[in-house]
Amino acid sequence: MAEDVWILGISMTKFGKHAGKDALDLASEAALAALRDGGVTIHDIGVLAAGNLMGGAGGIGQKLQKQIGQTGIPVFNVLNACATGATALRAAILSVKAGEVDTGLAVGVEKLSGAGLLPSTQRAEGAAFESQGRLGALAPLDGRLGTDAVPGIFAQIGLQYVHEHAYAGAPLELFAKISEKNHAHSTLNPLATYTSRLSLEQIMNDIMIAYPNTRPMCSANCDGAAAAVVVSDSKLKTLSLEQRRRAVKVSASILTSDPWQEACQVLPDVNTLTRQAARQAYDQAGVGPEDLDLVELHDCFATAELVHYDNLELCEPGGAAELFLSGATWRDGSLPVNVSGGLESKGHPISATGIANIWEVCHHLRGEAGQRQIDGARVGLAHVIGLGSACAVHILEKSAL
Repeated sequence: MAEDVWILGISMTKFGKHAGKDALDLASEAALAALRDGGVTIHDIGVLAAGNLMGGAGGIGQKLQKQIGQTGIPVFNVLNACATGATALRAAILSVKAGEVDTGLAVGVEKLSGAGLLPSTQRAEGAAFESQGRLGALAPLDGRLGTDAVPGIFAQIGLQYVHEHAYAGAPLELFAKISEKNHAHSTLNPLATYTSRLSLEQIMNDIMIAYPNTRPMCSANCDGAAAAVVVSDSKLKTLSLEQRRRAVKVSASILTSDPWQEACQVLPDVNTLTRQAARQAYDQAGVGPEDLDLVELHDCFATAELVHYDNLELCEPGGAAELFLSGATWRDGSLPVNVSGGLESKGHPISATGIANIWEVCHHLRGEAGQRQIDGARVGLAHVIGLGSACAVHILEKSAL
């Protein structure tokens, strides 16, 4: 049986505009901080997995080595849309599980501020659509929805969900309330891109990107990096009591892609691949959604958050709106979701997001989340989805020490 894997150290930079830093600067900052957080050095690392979507030709991993230490270890350069960071982490986890190394480092970084609108030949998720500081990615897609713009795709997904489940209220107000929650949460997160609370009226009356998502309901276009150090169970047992106390167990690490379906082979099926990833993760971890103390999910748009309540089995089928309106997903609710502020206000530097979501969960499990701490948190779930398609779900558990 493969050994358990633990997150020993983890970090993220402040998300936002970093005019004086390039992607390599940000990646180095996050990597070195994760090493310090874990109480190890680059000489302890047996494998490096690094992800960067917008950096062009050449691997970010080898460039990063030149900044933080060239020790001759294997490097994986990862590109998997918005799931890039989580996929890099999974690559490091698998290397540890395989017994090839006992310690690995994963890094995700993106430089997105001012990305602008790229030609269609350069389109990829997260690469392209910026409206006054908000990211709504473009992909070369067309199909039954009649749009190739990701804001339009997720708008349709949200509207389809409320229609199929006969939601009686106004969709715009429902989804704006989700954004209101996330912007309220971000006021307690000093590393978030936006830390100002927005009223429901401000959100509803802002620029419409793709109905029902207005600008504050879209993920924030920003720069940032995140990194994590993972270790085997046997390695962890050789470390100090404090290192073992702060380590967070990776109870499940799952990556899925779209299954075949007759309906449409052009557009991604963000619902099915998330449902399959969630079910596999719960089975692997031996827990259920009822055991979760918090969730960081991929709210690239407010409409996405709602449908993922259902996809992650946080509610009964068709019950996402009811779950949200009950207040359960607020920070002081029974199942807090996106306490970090989510992608809508924390920000979405594409390749960093998957590890940043895990960073948030780890800090609550360690009891180190400051003012936004979820008291008594022991089990958390981090979810990220990339059109292309890829979905990563990690379930994390607090150390018993």
